Amino acid sequence: MLDPLPIPDDLDAVLTDIWTRWGRGAADRRSAFHTPVVGSVNERGTPDQRVMVLRKVDRSIATLRFHTDIRSMKARQIEAQSMVSILGYDPGAKVQIRASGRASLIRTGPLADAAWAATSTSGRRSYLTTLPPGTVSNTATSGLPRSFEQTVPTVSESEAGRANFAIVAVTLDRLEWLHLASTGHRRAAFTRGGESGWTGVWLIP
Repeated sequence: MLDPLPIPDDLDAVLTDIWTRWGRGAADRRSAFHTPVVGSVNERGTPDQRVMVLRKVDRSIATLRFHTDIRSMKARQIEAQSMVSILGYDPGAKVQIRASGRASLIRTGPLADAAWAATSTSGRRSYLTTLPPGTVSNTATSGLPRSFEQTVPTVSESEAGRANFAIVAVTLDRLEWLHLASTGHRRAAFTRGGESGWTGVWLIP
């Protein structure tokens, strides 16, 4: 968690605060922004949300990265409708950040290979389920082969999960920041316009 900031009265400072918090979220698992809520659109055209781990942030291209099982419902939703929303909240700083943009799935290539190589064997275990995530089961189950329920796979054993692994890369086009304060809240929104960068406005909270 970042130390609570004085309520800024400058939009550039707010934009910096947003990206600093996203960056801290990717780097520090104790950060409130490490596990934001990511929403996609399901086959009925309604929102579908889940908590995901923020893995990487690149402000220069306005991108947040997550990992997913390519067999999952959210992966299928993103392939059908790329618009997603992201919500993070830091209760200590009393700062909420909402973001939206277009997501893409990166399954192969150097970026995906490097992300997989950096994933621990315990993290890779999630990609070794026999059936796709969300499959109906008659019993409570991890979905993992019995041999991996109590043990972490070896590196070579974990490689079977590589085919199920993908990066979710979200290129943001809107950011909204809310700072809650007893003296009066502050709210700002930013839209991204190509090479012109981000344009910000103040909003009534």
